[in-house]
Amino acid sequence: MQLGYACINMKLSYPQKYGDKEKGVKPITTGRSMIRRTFDTKGVDYASEITLANAMDLDRIIDWNILNGYNFFRMTSNLAPWKSEYEWDELKDIFRIKTYLKSAGIKCDTHNVRITSHPGPFNVLTSPHEHVVENCVKDLTIHSDIFDMMNLSRTPYNKINIHIGGAYGDKPKSMERFCKNFERLPDGVKNRLTVENDDKASMYSVKELYNGIYKRIGIPVVFDYHHHRFCNGGLSEQEALELAISTWPKGITPVVHYSESRSKERLDESIRPQAHSDYVYDYINNYGHDIDIMVEAKHKELAVERYLDIHKNYLQKDAESA
Repeated sequence: MQLGYACINMKLSYPQKYGDKEKGVKPITTGRSMIRRTFDTKGVDYASEITLANAMDLDRIIDWNILNGYNFFRMTSNLAPWKSEYEWDELKDIFRIKTYLKSAGIKCDTHNVRITSHPGPFNVLTSPHEHVVENCVKDLTIHSDIFDMMNLSRTPYNKINIHIGGAYGDKPKSMERFCKNFERLPDGVKNRLTVENDDKASMYSVKELYNGIYKRIGIPVVFDYHHHRFCNGGLSEQEALELAISTWPKGITPVVHYSESRSKERLDESIRPQAHSDYVYDYINNYGHDIDIMVEAKHKELAVERYLDIHKNYLQKDAESA
C-alpha cells in the first residue's frame, strides 16, 4: 500500500513557508499558466516557455519524491497551458520539453514511482452536446500524449481518471452515451481511463458505475471514500470498496481516493460538507486489501506526513500482520 499526494508539493512550491526558508530559493511548481487574454497576446511561444518550465520542475518534483519516499504522485493537468489551441510541434521548445518529460519517466520507471492524472470536471463523455464531447476527447488525448512522452505504461497503472459527467435526467441513457463516446478515444486514453464515484446522491455511485460502465466496456472504477458518504448506492463502505477493487485488472494495484470534510477543521455552516480538509485525521481502513491511496487533502504531502506520524503505530501493526 502506498500513499500519494496530488499535483502540488507544498515544501517546494512555498519554500519560505513550508520548506527551505533560505532567502532566494525559488518555488518549484508545475502550476504555471496564463489567462486567455495573455495567451492571445503572447501566443504559442510564451506557452512553450511555460510548458518547458513546468516540465523542468516536474523532473525536479520527481527527484524530491524519490528522495523522500513518495512512490505515488498525481501530475498536474495544466502542464501545457491552452494546449487545445496548438499542436505539440508548434512549441519552439518541444525538444527540450520532451527531454525533461522522458527524464522524469525514466526516473519513475527506475524507482517504481506511480504517476496518475485527474483531468478536470469539464471532461464529460455523457454530454448530449457534440462540442462538449469533442473538447473532452481533445483534453484526454493531451493527457495521454504527455504520458506517452514520459514512456508511461498504457494501462490503468498510470490511470487517467474522470467522473463520467451529468445524468441529464436519464442515467441509463447518459451511461450509454458515455460508452458510445468512449469508442472515439485514442488507444492511449482508452487503455488508461478509469472512472470515479460522485459526491452527490443524484449522480453516480460505485454500484451504478459497475453495472452501467464497467460491465459494458471494462473500465476500472476508482473508489472515493469521501464521495461514498454522499452517494452510496445502498452499499456499505467495505462493499463499495471491494466492488470497485474487483474491476481492476490482475497485476495492477487498484487506486482509491481519500479525503475528509473541511467541516472537521472549520465550524462554518457555509462550507459544503463535500469540501476537502487541509489534513486527514481518521485511520484509513483498507479492509485488508492492497490498494494505493491518493490523499486528496489541501496540504498535499504535508497531510500525508502528518497522517503517517499520527497513525505510525497502527501502520506498523498492519505491516507486521501482512
